[in-house]
Amino acid sequence: MEELSIVGSSRILAVANQKGGVGKTTTTINLATALAAVGKSVLIIDIDPQGNASTGLGVDRFNRELNVYDVIMGDISMDEAICPSVIPNLDLVPSTPDLTGAELELIEMDRRSHRLVEAIAPIQERYDYILIDCPPSLNLLTLNALVAVQAVIVPLQCEFFALEGLSLLIKTIERVRNTLNAKLDIQGVVLTMYDKRNKLSDQVAQDVRDYLGDKVYETVIPRNVRVSEAPSHGKPVLIYDHRCAGSQAYIKLASELIRREKRLHAA
Repeated sequence: MEELSIVGSSRILAVANQKGGVGKTTTTINLATALAAVGKSVLIIDIDPQGNASTGLGVDRFNRELNVYDVIMGDISMDEAICPSVIPNLDLVPSTPDLTGAELELIEMDRRSHRLVEAIAPIQERYDYILIDCPPSLNLLTLNALVAVQAVIVPLQCEFFALEGLSLLIKTIERVRNTLNAKLDIQGVVLTMYDKRNKLSDQVAQDVRDYLGDKVYETVIPRNVRVSEAPSHGKPVLIYDHRCAGSQAYIKLASELIRREKRLHAA
């Protein structure tokens, strides 16, 4: 299949892990909010059929008539599906449960793994960062994201089986890099739901750092009740309670991401 060459100054990043419950969507919306707060223009594309990123930004399920499913199916442009969030500098392309059926529909389509990247191309220069919130599985929707992005952010819960799932994702990224997207890389692994009272959290964190070295962010996201509460209010935790430990961690993560990006561009 034809390899895609990604061009342009905007950074397009997937937030992905095939395991659910690792803080993937929480990381997407709060990292995006922190980037927007320092003046970056940010777009979240929600390609998870559960639509949690859309809900977490306060977009009602009944107010998603134009959404990413219609974009991937080619019925509308990405530009038509973009809606502003309540957060300045942060836009969203919402998701819908219709995406559940997209897997079967994509199989019959031409360039089925390139539908998303072709839809992003006309609007990508409008944003400093485009973050794609992926479903918790390695399916055709996730493959579309991996073809469309320059790098992947991997949220990893500090639990016993964390490394087992991570190795599978790394192998998938390598396969995509070798066949469909030669520039694909891991931007960073972020440790989530860290509990300093739990020795297992420390052990997992050390194991991941031993395995991936400086690919692992210095910032860790603590287990925090305010982070858990925020989505039910349709707000990122940075808006819900910007003083809590979870919010402060995501602000630090955004700063670390920006520093990494500057080093990348300087190289």
